[in-house]
Amino acid sequence: MTSAASNLSSPVGVIAGGGAMPFAVADSLAARGIAAVIFALKGACDPAGAARFRHHWISVGQIGKATRLFRSEGCRDLIFIGSLARPALSDIRLDWGTLRVMGHVVAAFRGGDDHLLSGIGRIFEKDGFRMVGVKEAAPDLLMPRGCITRAAPDAAATADIARGREVLTALGPFDIGQAAVVIDGHVVAVEDIEGTDGLLARVARLREGGRIRAKAGRGVLVKGPKSGQDLRYDLPTVGPRTIEAAAGAGLAGVAVAAENTIAAEPQAMIEAADKAGLFVTGIAT
Repeated sequence: MTSAASNLSSPVGVIAGGGAMPFAVADSLAARGIAAVIFALKGACDPAGAARFRHHWISVGQIGKATRLFRSEGCRDLIFIGSLARPALSDIRLDWGTLRVMGHVVAAFRGGDDHLLSGIGRIFEKDGFRMVGVKEAAPDLLMPRGCITRAAPDAAATADIARGREVLTALGPFDIGQAAVVIDGHVVAVEDIEGTDGLLARVARLREGGRIRAKAGRGVLVKGPKSGQDLRYDLPTVGPRTIEAAAGAGLAGVAVAAENTIAAEPQAMIEAADKAGLFVTGIAT
């Protein structure tokens, strides 16, 4: 057990959005003897996945209900994990606990996704809970350093990776996105509200339309957390779907921030990359 994991109190409350990652985190905790309770967000969390664990359903914005449930389950440590479509402030389900901290909630909504999650996290911390990240809860799910595929970046790809890192560093303070595509030194697209799948689909359309003239098999998707980001929240994620989209965009590979990027379904991701002839590498940050 890692020293970070040994500091966790059991059970850990997993505030679960969409996708498989909340359950992967819960399984990782269980493998180290730490119980997990799923607090499933309505409209986002998969009911079948939640049913595998002790769980409760909450709506976005039900801060009062959530804190009561956290306490009733004995969860001092909490983690946000999983995808969540950013709701409009007018769409959240208010309860008396939310109204009590409404000023903090409004402030949290004034910014990007990382700002929103960290703002809600601070509300929970004011109530005596501790927010943790994947590094503490499930470090085995993080991308390691180095290339994990048969293919490896060549000199051109290495230069594109360096340019992509520069772009993400420059964009970080604006809380725009966590990814960029660089082809032969040219920044052809950066991530926006569409996310990484939308970014790669855009690059594929640009290729099809002749706007990108470099031949297929060149260019890199570079992903990493925003500079200054609270690494407990909204870490970038890569998985098999990322590889399929990168192949569809005609790229040579994917480079992500090692130890600060979640690797979803790593074996399937490696197999997909090897089949497509793409590289996947973890780069030092």
